[in-house]
Amino acid sequence: MIELFYYPTPNGRKISIMLEELHLDYQIKRIDITKNEQFSEYFSKISPLNKIPVIKYNEDVVIESGEILIYLAKKNNFKFYDPKYEKEINEWLMIQVSFVGPMLGQLHFFHKFNPGKSEFAENRFLDLGKKIYSYLDVRLSKFKFLACDDYTIADIATFPWLCRHEWHDIGIKNFKNLYRWYLNIAQRPAVIKGYDPENLGEKIPL
Repeated sequence: MIELFYYPTPNGRKISIMLEELHLDYQIKRIDITKNEQFSEYFSKISPLNKIPVIKYNEDVVIESGEILIYLAKKNNFKFYDPKYEKEINEWLMIQVSFVGPMLGQLHFFHKFNPGKSEFAENRFLDLGKKIYSYLDVRLSKFKFLACDDYTIADIATFPWLCRHEWHDIGIKNFKNLYRWYLNIAQRPAVIKGYDPENLGEKIPL
């Protein structure tokens, strides 16, 4: 049984979606970051940066969402991680973990949760958010999915960040290729289940 240390953030949902796509048995261990549970003595021992998600799989403890996706894919016959497209998958996975997630995360912080505190920061990250949407849209005009024409861990990593498109005030429907990709993934049964692994009634925003 895999233990998933989780909170319903985009990074947490990456892993619950991946586990559902792989049809693996797992148990949710909720770490409520709104109550600073990530700083508990126990969790600090397995997560040196006090971050979710983390998985425990047999004797292995794996941290960082991108590495967890790669680890799970390799452990399961390279599912969603075809070695033929390894370079492209890694590129778009790294784009997510180094650019898409951090920049949209800052947009959430300033534009969604702290509006009016810093006009400069709000404008900067809103502009970067628009660029991210545009970059993804251009890429998806060339391929069905981000790395290639197959669904991969790069898509699983990126999708949950776009699930917060209503927070971004950019208009995902204005980007036809991106929205086509988004709707395609949003309809996958494993994605629907993995988006709400605790069965709280949370729905993917369409």
